[in-house]
Amino acid sequence: QVHLVESGGGLVQPGGSLRLSCAASGNIFRTTLMGWYRQAPGKERELVAIIDSAGVTRYTDSVKGRFTISGDNAKNTVYLQMNILKPEDTAVYYCNLQRSVLGRLLDSWGQGTQVIVSS
Repeated sequence: QVHLVESGGGLVQPGGSLRLSCAASGNIFRTTLMGWYRQAPGKERELVAIIDSAGVTRYTDSVKGRFTISGDNAKNTVYLQMNILKPEDTAVYYCNLQRSVLGRLLDSWGQGTQVIVSS
């Protein structure tokens, strides 16, 4: 069992910043990557950013240059620094952890944290 606890969401004005955190616990051995996804009202969940066990990162095009994903292995925590936020960044942000178990990739999800970008 994997437990993911997200924090850091909230209401921010356009151009502002927020930092999301996701702390992982439980059976997190063989974690291959962690990341952030988001789901806006009426839209499908989409990948925002991921970081793998080697520290390699990947971002969706719309957040490149504005968002930064990082990890703290000692704390089993991944962060998403979000700068220059735009109204279109408004969504519920979900933490994801992927593990390799017996040749299969298993996904675990957090409960989500709301981000609202509005003046």
